[in-house]
This record gives sequence, structure tokens and C-alpha cells, in this order.
Amino acid sequence: MSRYGQRSRLTGGTGANSINYWFGGGFFNYIIPAVAGYFAGGYSGSANLSRTDKITFSDDSKSTISATLSTARRFTAGMANSMVAGYVGGGTDDSPNKTSGIDKIAFPADTKTTLSATLSNVVDEHGAMANSGVAGYFGGGGNMSVRLSGIDKITFPTDTKTTLSATLSAATNGDIGGMANSGTAGYFAGGVTSAGRISGIDKIDFPSDTKTTIAATLSVAKDGLGGMANSGVAGYLGGGGSGGGDTSSIDKITFSADTKTTLAASLTTGKSALEGMANSGTAGYFAGGGDLSTAIDKITFSADTKTTLSATLTGGSYGLAGFADSGSL
Repeated sequence: MSRYGQRSRLTGGTGANSINYWFGGGFFNYIIPAVAGYFAGGYSGSANLSRTDKITFSDDSKSTISATLSTARRFTAGMANSMVAGYVGGGTDDSPNKTSGIDKIAFPADTKTTLSATLSNVVDEHGAMANSGVAGYFGGGGNMSVRLSGIDKITFPTDTKTTLSATLSAATNGDIGGMANSGTAGYFAGGVTSAGRISGIDKIDFPSDTKTTIAATLSVAKDGLGGMANSGVAGYLGGGGSGGGDTSSIDKITFSADTKTTLAASLTTGKSALEGMANSGTAGYFAGGGDLSTAIDKITFSADTKTTLSATLTGGSYGLAGFADSGSL
């Protein structure tokens, strides 16, 4: 008979969760690996989508889960309470109307429910990120013809919604990039304001939920970028549309000092309206985009190198959401 002790986070960037358990007169450490990342919704070029593709991290294989979003929608946003559930909020459905609903995909069963809580506004082209184990955040976006600066907070595990007193530096839409250093701070980057595309990056400190704007900026002002993070180390903002066209570059924000570098590796093609998710401690993934490619690019964190998976999205799409069950963060 086993007796389980306190769960603890492994050091060394394994991206895994572990538990200490008692067996045969001694304690043993059992590693529960990160499970999978998900890409949900989007637009195929002819129709909105409700499907959710799942990338299993152990072998980078793709499956499509039976659960679907409540409505087919594009320009939505996703975040996750790792080891518990992923959340997809807002977007534009087939009406076409912007929505305020939030779907929840429970891990590891991959079952879908819809929260009673909703976003403060019907919204699309917003950003999302999460302080795993505590709360997730949806920021900015467009409400009909009006850009928004507000930030909604979904508190885990009650799934209740509040709205922060802190706001983005400007009312911003245009598929904002979101990522988080879980336990420390989350970031919203890029997008479009009344003055045009921006390169600024707003930072939301946890748990105070205060906003600052970091000195580092994106390499170029752009919208439609994807974000993901190696929590505790760095966040990555890839692709996006600039005045010179769609980009393939990947900017890296090192969390210890909030400094920006640009990777030597780049996406396979320039694209905007893509999304990212990560197996924190191991690798991040970018997929989708306006080129309607089905390719999934993988950034291995140990060296920041890029490979492209043999697995692909079920179909090309843009304006999709990304989130991941990444183990303990």
C-alpha cells in the first residue's frame, strides 16, 4: 500500500510534475510527464472551425479530440490551468457575431463544458495567458467597431470572472500575443491601436495584478502574432503581420531581466494570425496562420532550434487558440 506525500516541482527544466510516495519503507519520486498541447477553433478560409487538435508531447503525434467548441469560431484565445483544464474564450462565430463565452477542456479526459462566467464583452482578436494553478487572463481585443483595453481574470478552480483595475496601455486588438512566467507575471504583446500596429509589451505582475510596460519591445511593430513560454526561463513571440508583410521571426523575452533577443531560428514561413503553446521546460509549438499551412513548427528550448513536426493540423486554419497541459509550472 502506498502513501503519497507532497507534490513538488522538479528542478532542471524537465517540464514535468512529480510526487513523492512511500513504498516498502522508503520514499520514492515518481515523475508525471507533461501530457499534450491543443490548437482549437480558427478559420479554414471558407468556414469557422470547432475542432480541437491535440499534440501528444511524448511523441509529437496529432489526434483530434471528440469534444468540440460550443460554436465554430475564429480569432479566439486560449490559456490553461496546467494539469487541470484549458480555456478558450471569445471569438467570432458563424452568425457572424463576436462572442463572450468560455469553453473549458478538462485534462486528461478532454471533455468540454461551458462556463457560466463569460467575458465582460463580446470580443475577438484578443490575447490570453495564465498563472497556472491560480488564474487565467483575457486581455484587449475588439468589441464590434471598438477596441478594448480591459483585462478579464478567471480565478481557478471556481472559474469565476472579475475584471482587473489595471488595463492594457492602449485599447488594442489584432490578435495580441500572450504568454506567462507562471507564478511571476504574464505578458501581452503587439496588436493594433488607433495609431496602428505596436511593438510594446505590457506585463501583469502576479499576484498583485498590476500593469507595467517593459522597456524591451518586439523587433518590429506587428499584429497577429503567437505567444508561448518556457515558464521560469523565457517567453517567445513568433510571426505576425507588419507593414512589410507577414513575418517569420521569433522574439524571445528572457524573464529574469525582461530583455529581448531574436532567435537565429525562424518559422518555416512568414505568417500572421497563428498561435503557440508549450511543453514548458522542453519545447514550444507554433501552428496555423493566414497562409493556411497545416505545418507545426517546434522550438526546442535547450538550444532554441526549430524543427517541423511530421504531424500536421487536421486542416489549415488561422485565428485559432492554443493551450497546453504542461505538467507542473
